[in-house]
Amino acid sequence: VQLVQSGPEVRNPGASVKVSCKASGYTLTSYYIDWVRQAPGQGVEWMGRIDPEDGRTNYAQAFQGRVTFTADTSTGTAYVELSSLRSEDTAMYYCGRLERSVPWSRRPSSYEYDYWGQGTQVTVSS
Repeated sequence: VQLVQSGPEVRNPGASVKVSCKASGYTLTSYYIDWVRQAPGQGVEWMGRIDPEDGRTNYAQAFQGRVTFTADTSTGTAYVELSSLRSEDTAMYYCGRLERSVPWSRRPSSYEYDYWGQGTQVTVSS
């Protein structure tokens, strides 16, 4: 099993960015995908979850209105798109695989994720 994320991105404030997470070794629809990020010197911030089977999403309140999760089951790829970027969005972004047995609205502990992407650095700077 692997989750392979897209490469680093640099954006101006106000722009959007879309990061991909390609799953291999399993069927994307068999597990949830969560997105988290970690800014320099900060803790891990949970962004939310997508169920690739039906596309339903659960966004953390801090990101509602600015974030969109999608999944392309034909390619086994999940995406996160973040709009209206600001400098505080500079961070490493990670996708994580999660068992479907985890309650939908619950934020898991880190040990509950069994695979992670390698991370994508997003830098927002003018």
